[in-house]
Amino acid sequence: MRLSRRTFLEGVAALSIAVSIPAMAQAEDFKMGLLVPGSVSEEGWNRIGYDALKGVESQLGAKISYVELQQNPASFEKAFRDYASQGYKVILGHGFEFQDAALEVAQDYPDTYFLISSSAIHEGNVIGLNTDTSQPFYLMGVIAAKMGHKAGLVGGMEIPPIQQAFTGFKNGAKSVNPDFPISEAYIGNFTDTTAAKEAALSMISQGADFVVPNASGATVGGYQAIAESGPDVRTFSIFSDFTPVAPNNILGLYVADYAQGVVEVARAIKDGNPPTENVVFGLKDPKVISFTFREDGPVTVPEDIRAEVKAISDKIAAGEIKTDTP
Repeated sequence: MRLSRRTFLEGVAALSIAVSIPAMAQAEDFKMGLLVPGSVSEEGWNRIGYDALKGVESQLGAKISYVELQQNPASFEKAFRDYASQGYKVILGHGFEFQDAALEVAQDYPDTYFLISSSAIHEGNVIGLNTDTSQPFYLMGVIAAKMGHKAGLVGGMEIPPIQQAFTGFKNGAKSVNPDFPISEAYIGNFTDTTAAKEAALSMISQGADFVVPNASGATVGGYQAIAESGPDVRTFSIFSDFTPVAPNNILGLYVADYAQGVVEVARAIKDGNPPTENVVFGLKDPKVISFTFREDGPVTVPEDIRAEVKAISDKIAAGEIKTDTP
């Protein structure tokens, strides 16, 4: 059968349309990238960022990607640029340390939204997502001052999110006993588990019977020190469940379901309604933040203290108690 020139051209046109449809669909895919300061295989902070990314994938149908980075600002900027140049609509820098790089890159990619974990910023398309950790840490401080004699706080780097958490703890403890002794130390990174362990052991040797580590991937070293020091040293599990590491020491668990919070922010951006200010999750957001008492440990928080902590938590959620004022 011979084809006329007109029939041939119509066939070519139809084929071109068929080929262009997938290409157009691909161009319109909602894509989200993630930058983490370490490995997503670690329990704790980096895993939370990865869970958030997977939540956006499963609930919003997004195409996702992530990159694991060391503490190198130049690599932060390159990773942001790589994702933005590839048409990623949302890029989450999972940590305050990504903020400066995002501000630098965002000027060149006005249609990309740069989300920064643990940040209070809102400048154009750079939006901070901040979980107010001072609130649950305030509750931990109340419990420590009521049940213990001295507390120790082990941080990774001295950056605002960790300082905010520790300020909350100190304020909570001082609300019970203004003279309650608290020591504080930073190891200078988020990866050295040995340094976190040694800092915690040093505090315990000086009489701290409540120790709370907050150092991302290095946090587990603090819990190892606590476990090795015996059941008289108490702590709280933060971000992830570290009970298997210190089964005889953990009194309660603070979990931030940051993943769902990120999903909702990404959903708003996808729908064309990006946040108009920086986002702060707190005890008023029970789907995002929870603080629960452990029931199966050798030592538990007495019922009268639990009731008092519940009342304080309600006041914090209602805005009646400010937890992050230095």
